[in-house]
Amino acid sequence: MSEQPLTTGRLYGVGLGPGDPSLMTVRAVEVIASADVVAYHSARHGRSIARSIAERHLRPDHVEEQLVYPVTTETTDHPGGYRAAMEEFYEEAAARLAAHLDAGRTVAVLAEGDPLFYSSYMHMHKRLAHRYPTEVVPGVTSFSAAAARLGEPLVEGEEVLTILPGTLPEEELAARIASTDSAVVMKLGRTFPAVRGALERAGRLDEARYVERATMAGERTGRLADVDPESVPYFSVAVLPSRVGAAPTAPAAGRGRVVVVGLGPAGPLWLTPEARGELAAAEDVVGYSTYVDRVPARPGQRRHASDNKVESERAEFALDLAREGRRVAVVSSGDPGVFAMATAVLEVASEDPYREIPVRVVPGMTAAHAAASRAGAPLGHDYAVVSLSDRLKPWEVIAERLRAAAAADLVLALYNPGSRSRVWQVGKARDLLLEHRAPETPVVLGRDVGGPEESVRVVRLGDLDPADVDMRTILLVGSTQTRAVRRGTGDGEEIVWTPRRYPEV
Repeated sequence: MSEQPLTTGRLYGVGLGPGDPSLMTVRAVEVIASADVVAYHSARHGRSIARSIAERHLRPDHVEEQLVYPVTTETTDHPGGYRAAMEEFYEEAAARLAAHLDAGRTVAVLAEGDPLFYSSYMHMHKRLAHRYPTEVVPGVTSFSAAAARLGEPLVEGEEVLTILPGTLPEEELAARIASTDSAVVMKLGRTFPAVRGALERAGRLDEARYVERATMAGERTGRLADVDPESVPYFSVAVLPSRVGAAPTAPAAGRGRVVVVGLGPAGPLWLTPEARGELAAAEDVVGYSTYVDRVPARPGQRRHASDNKVESERAEFALDLAREGRRVAVVSSGDPGVFAMATAVLEVASEDPYREIPVRVVPGMTAAHAAASRAGAPLGHDYAVVSLSDRLKPWEVIAERLRAAAAADLVLALYNPGSRSRVWQVGKARDLLLEHRAPETPVVLGRDVGGPEESVRVVRLGDLDPADVDMRTILLVGSTQTRAVRRGTGDGEEIVWTPRRYPEV
């Protein structure tokens, strides 16, 4: 609250709640009763929902300022378009209120719901609050009222609630809906078909509830999937209630499925919205114990952790759960299709009795791309991906592929370079690559990228020490064109990049 001359009036943003006048706060009633001027917005038809909520508290001597929107859709003949027309309106409305405040009058601007939640009052607040003493009186929001009328919890425990405007593009809505626990989508009306489509694309249409005119005359609630799009007014919301409070669904034949989910290299920042949504929707999470531990625990969700060397058994176990009607997420670090669980699951799923089980792969950020981003752009031109593990293929095959990729002058991303039981492969690979690369060739060593022990270093191929490499490290070996450059002064950051253009032969 800013200090202002005592001669000015006071501005109030008054939250009226969702529509039922009995849900106004005591403070809101007090402010309206003491105000000299009551302002409210309306469309050009002149009817104001805000005024109708507060009507019983208006006095005959109240000065009423009706702020009539010039447009209510984005269609306008204003030379500056819709945004310019609205900006002009807000400036004029603020000037009208400022005249009262300058005259020493107290002004109460009425707002449905809460004044600072998708409210027209905010436009007055931004233009006037720094100039006049101001108080905002909070109100019950429409989404709180909607949850109350549905009688279902919105969020519980560690769940996250996301509030979305229905005016977002359908694809953006779908991504955000898929990645959250609970959600409320506001501003339906003409946006309803896109909102419904987004819920369906996110696989959450069956969970969605619909609330129209919560606490007001004409209130309607029900399953969103059953609503006629032609009947939806602006004052309605879509609600995805808490999954914790949802009644458990019994397994059903034909309902089971397996989704192989890429977790990215480390941590929630590397998780895609689609992956986050699939993890939330899964009834069972299956995977190597280290990766299962990275998935947030959810009430009612079963977790099945196992050793890292039982991929086929793990895949069969997940598919058996799906045959029972369970929705199963098999988790994998990085991208599940890159030296990870997608192949193991699909191999087993291609045999009887699993051929009819739906299997889908949800991609994730790869370790190679994560490490490359930290170092600069070493994968900026053609590159090859090779695993140095000889557990599933002979070293002779690995060596042949390294020679071929090196002779083709490809940048190399080397996965699984070493472990406690494999200590010599890095040295062998280095010596082999030195037959085709100069000792000064940049090599990126990315360890635990995105994790708490992240380390990204740039060394030269001739100086590559196998002792610096373990199973959590990925190596990016440059081509003859890859550059390592220090940026800044002194010992500035060294970045690695491979030019997009290759010199003509």
